[in-house]
Amino acid sequence: MNTKARTTVTHPLSSTAPASLPAGMRIYAIGDVHGRDDLLADRHDQIRADLTALPVDNAVVIHLGDYIDRGPSSPAVIDRLIALDEFPARCICLFGNHEDEFLGFFEDPEHWSYWWYRYGGLDTLEAYGIDREFARVNPPTVVRDRLADAVPERHFAFLYSLSHWAQFGDYFFAHAGVKPGIPLSQQDEHDLIWIRDPFLNSQQDFGAVVVHGHTPGEGVVVRKNRIGIDTLAYSSNNLTCLVLEGSDRRIL
Repeated sequence: MNTKARTTVTHPLSSTAPASLPAGMRIYAIGDVHGRDDLLADRHDQIRADLTALPVDNAVVIHLGDYIDRGPSSPAVIDRLIALDEFPARCICLFGNHEDEFLGFFEDPEHWSYWWYRYGGLDTLEAYGIDREFARVNPPTVVRDRLADAVPERHFAFLYSLSHWAQFGDYFFAHAGVKPGIPLSQQDEHDLIWIRDPFLNSQQDFGAVVVHGHTPGEGVVVRKNRIGIDTLAYSSNNLTCLVLEGSDRRIL
């Protein structure tokens, strides 16, 4: 086990948070992974250690999406998430915009190739054994067909099974955020994985504190109506895990 997992180190985020979870429940929310399987393994080990040191009746781990692209080990990340059935907590994996781009590339490679390649898709291609130069010199349809042969069926099944949101107590979890003025139960799936400025700039009460990734920052962003935990793991080596319990918040 990685030495980081042997000792649980936490940092309080807020001691008097207005939002809360039901008694006996703890949530571990993990930000955008982006192909950093090494960091995800560390966080999972730390969660195991935290649960051993501080047992709780109902523990839930929520992964906020963007498991692929930019980092070097996207397939390994997906395999790790697929294997979470034996994890000592309930695990929920949400759908991110990079997963949307990846699946969109298979359906319409001509449309999606420019944006997917530009924002980390070439790293994912290489992780599946396809040289990025091959992608640059061949039509997107040819690259799509080569990638389709390289991606295991279990990876497609996992990506198509992902949820778009989760809600527990006074917290709502989505990859990107929510559209202001729309009830949480009526949010559009596209907004949940793609929205930025209308959500980020809003001071509205969304009906719950929204925990999200998608928009990166150098550290955790805490507002009265949202908490952003995308900390650029692929380049910063900092994959954030937010721990929520009762009205307490801490960073693992």
